[in-house]
Amino acid sequence: MATYVILSRFSPEAFTEPKDFIKLAHAVSSRIKKECKGVTWKQSFATLGRFDVVDIVEAGDSKDIEKAAMIIRSHGHSITETLVATPWKEFLAAL
Repeated sequence: MATYVILSRFSPEAFTEPKDFIKLAHAVSSRIKKECKGVTWKQSFATLGRFDVVDIVEAGDSKDIEKAAMIIRSHGHSITETLVATPWKEFLAAL
């Protein structure tokens, strides 16, 4: 399984009240769990700065990650950037 980092930034239209985000987050999460069975969520972080959320996920097929990112974009009204993350020791061993 490969590890991916999904960086998300909410659009101003995503929600009007902070409490509304909870509903949106549950809806997006439920849809991804239902439609992207090959994706395993490892951890999520709220961040300050350029991105609002950093998700660490694993998947055996990049197509599952692509679909999850598109669900976040469309249903969650977000901009995403997805990165493949190689464990440091594996990266050094490949050099």
